[in-house]
Amino acid sequence: MLELPIRDPCDLCVAAREEPWKIIEEGEHTLTVINPWQFETGQCCVITRRHVATLLDLSDQECGAILASAKRVAEALVKAYRPLGILTFQNNGVYSGQETPHFHFHVVPRQKGSDWGIGPPQLATFDGAGRERGTSHDPGGDAQRRERVQASATRLAETVDLIRSNLPT
Repeated sequence: MLELPIRDPCDLCVAAREEPWKIIEEGEHTLTVINPWQFETGQCCVITRRHVATLLDLSDQECGAILASAKRVAEALVKAYRPLGILTFQNNGVYSGQETPHFHFHVVPRQKGSDWGIGPPQLATFDGAGRERGTSHDPGGDAQRRERVQASATRLAETVDLIRSNLPT
């Protein structure tokens, strides 16, 4: 049994209900939302409308809708930011790094010189990204890094508008 994080109320459910300006796009089974921590400018997540915790809880329809939404927002991110890569990932359980007990699929435009320090260890090992290959992540600076990358509501709203304007028609 996966050990799940505990957040009551669920921050993703609250954001979807009380902060609709954070929603980039809506689908029948999904919402694409901006991530308040902009480790990379444009970082967003595709979440399920239904409150479920992990990949293992998804219906087949939700699985397909998540990837279709992720592809659409990735196309918008490429047009808007011209990244060197698009990173997609999803964590299941606290031992994989899941912090919110609501399914979310990260879609992240990647650039050189990233200040990413938390998340999957492979994220910050490419040339110029801040960590040398083979070194483990030191979580000592994570709180300061999170504070540094938490974007203002104004900046997030501008980012949402830019991504929306680049969604495929």
